[in-house]
Amino acid sequence: MPLAKVNSAAVIGLEACPVEVEVDISNGLPSFTIVGLPDKAIEESKERVRSAIKNSGANFPIKRITVNLAPADIKKEGPAYDLAIALGILIADGQLPEIDDETILVGELALNGKLRHINGILPIVSSLHKKYPKIILPEVNKDEAALVRKIKIIPAESLKDLIFHFKKEKSLSPYVRKIKIQAPEKYEYDMAYVKGQEQAKRALEIAAAGNHNLLMIGPPGSGKTLLARTIPSILPRLTDEEVIEVTKIYSVAGLLSNDAPLINIRPYRAPHHTTSSVALVGGGTFPRPGEITLAHRGVLFMDEFAEFPRSVLEALRQPLEDGIMTVSRAQGSITYPAKFILVAAQNPCPCGYLGDPVKNCICSPTQIIRYQKRVSGPLLDRIDLHIEIPRVKYEKLADEKVAEESRVIRSRVEEAREIGQKRLNKSNSEMTLKDIKNHCLLDEKSKDLLKMAVNQLNLSARQYTRIIKLGRTIADLSKSKNITSAHIAEALQYRPKERTY
Repeated sequence: MPLAKVNSAAVIGLEACPVEVEVDISNGLPSFTIVGLPDKAIEESKERVRSAIKNSGANFPIKRITVNLAPADIKKEGPAYDLAIALGILIADGQLPEIDDETILVGELALNGKLRHINGILPIVSSLHKKYPKIILPEVNKDEAALVRKIKIIPAESLKDLIFHFKKEKSLSPYVRKIKIQAPEKYEYDMAYVKGQEQAKRALEIAAAGNHNLLMIGPPGSGKTLLARTIPSILPRLTDEEVIEVTKIYSVAGLLSNDAPLINIRPYRAPHHTTSSVALVGGGTFPRPGEITLAHRGVLFMDEFAEFPRSVLEALRQPLEDGIMTVSRAQGSITYPAKFILVAAQNPCPCGYLGDPVKNCICSPTQIIRYQKRVSGPLLDRIDLHIEIPRVKYEKLADEKVAEESRVIRSRVEEAREIGQKRLNKSNSEMTLKDIKNHCLLDEKSKDLLKMAVNQLNLSARQYTRIIKLGRTIADLSKSKNITSAHIAEALQYRPKERTY
């Protein structure tokens, strides 16, 4: 049989599309050609496939071999097509029988024929399981694929095992495993061990309950980083759907380990302030998720906020507003999900001690203004809570009493989130103008307070709506059906403070 066809898959963004691997073997000068927009890794697969076939006890045909990856207008990347190409060659050469059209083959081959781990298994399985109900993949990827129940998984350790399987000399058994999607009860960082900072803890609780963005400003050593690290411990546990969603992102990014095939806790990403815009938003020749997408359904902590390059900070605007990140390149655009809580931290001035009661600030007014203008007004507009983190006094540091634990705060956050989910099936920060009109009714006192705030604080339209959203979250935490003037007053406290120099 000089022509064979087997099925594989290409991962595009967080989805996958089927790829037909067509193999033609004809007489002529011996050659091995791969067409269909392959990248360098696929071009190099010729040597891996040749050695793997020989070292698996099969014969590599010394003929003219042409492999086509269809459709030809989609760029193919990575070593995941090795297995499909190798079996296609053996089928075309008549050494193996045909494989049915309902099976997908993915896997990287070592030179000795062993199958190695590949990225993107979960997107492939979840996207294509209806059309292709069976998949053959490396043994190390089986647990990740098992997250999708409605598919038959045939794991293999080597090409030799598959040759015996298709020759019916030694059958491979389907893999079935029910993976428990449960988050851990204990976290590395807990609110109970944060000394003082009661106002900051209250702000973090509000941010967690409504998925609001937060900016902490305070001197060095006041506890900003520690507070940020405790946020995952007060966030609600991921739902089963969210676990699949987050795991797909980490699978595509190649960040899943063989020991932990799923992400069942809220992501916490803390990129350094030297991070480039491509690393933050995603991209590359073949676009990959950036830190923004890796923080989806979790926390993106940006310490030394004002030290990030301006281009990097401005890239945050779209995901903060829309909850998505669109990466555009010459060959097309890919949209990644990006619903996260932005937690930013910065010093009030270059030396860090502006307004500190103990240490004097040594910065000039010009230096302070230049430092604070590094973060643009439109970006600050998208941050709902601005809080000052003061120096912690000795009495608080020496207090041996354990503060309120994260699990207690998390229970309140979960109750508030549940109220919001029943109301709109979304977090309060995601409410549209129509949602605000229907579900954020204000009494006369609240309207008067907002009117005074708009006039005196010169609030923008975006700030106005965000204060109402924040008031809705505060009302949910207090289990109040309506937003009162007290809720609006507390929301207004989290607006940026005007400083004098």
